[in-house]
Amino acid sequence: MSEYLALPLAALPFPNIDPVIVQLGPLAIHWYGLGYIVGILVAWWYGKRLVTNTRLWPNGVLPMKPEALDDFLVWAAAGVVLGGRIGYILFYDLARYISNPLDIFAVWQGGMSFHGGLLGVTLAMVLFARKHGILVWSLIDVVAAGVPVGLGLVRLANFINSELWGRVTDVPWAIEFPTGGPFLRHPSQIYEALLEGLVLFLVLRFLTHSRLKLKTPRFIAGAFVCGYGLSRIFVEFFREPDQQIGYLLGGWLTMGMVLSVPMVLIGLWAMLSAKPVTQIARPA
Repeated sequence: MSEYLALPLAALPFPNIDPVIVQLGPLAIHWYGLGYIVGILVAWWYGKRLVTNTRLWPNGVLPMKPEALDDFLVWAAAGVVLGGRIGYILFYDLARYISNPLDIFAVWQGGMSFHGGLLGVTLAMVLFARKHGILVWSLIDVVAAGVPVGLGLVRLANFINSELWGRVTDVPWAIEFPTGGPFLRHPSQIYEALLEGLVLFLVLRFLTHSRLKLKTPRFIAGAFVCGYGLSRIFVEFFREPDQQIGYLLGGWLTMGMVLSVPMVLIGLWAMLSAKPVTQIARPA
């Protein structure tokens, strides 16, 4: 059986990078937390570049003042962290947190849901855009274009943490994770970092700069949501499901797939129904 595969000579060694970058007394800086921080900052920086490039927008009229993204930064961080944590608790491990409610606040130990974070930051974008008179879909498009960088960094942090590893395999690049038992497994975190991070960012970059799809509100948002959903569904075939949930419906379906299918459908709707505009009113 695959669970008892012998360790082949071609297997790659786990790098054993310390999950803690630096320890300052009781304060520990983790790669996981740094991934979120850098990801948010990169999306903010990249978004400001997009909203100052007149070539990308209808008739060269920018959809918002660049300073608006400075104000949105705090809203985005709150939406990602709160939504990601609440989503993980509700979707993946509710029983544990009911039994140990103080664990809810131990975010440095991991336990963040992308789907929950997406809902949280989407709500933040809608509220912020309406408050400041910005077209909601244009703000979502701008933010979505830079998000893959953060996704890739967080997946690399998952790899460093030896968590969310893949299923047992005998492929030449298999890795024996310290927390994954004496078995060789797919480095599924790396697969996700490449697909959800690098590939998705390049696709969105092509759509914004070569196809000028920011002139078609909600197309970029739809491409991001659909692209992430497809990437996640694909990687779920190589990723070990969360132990407390396991496989669904006969041993092949996972919670990650269930949560990603609606994303693909919503993304397709957004792209197919999006229409180019000749003018995006800029708030005063």
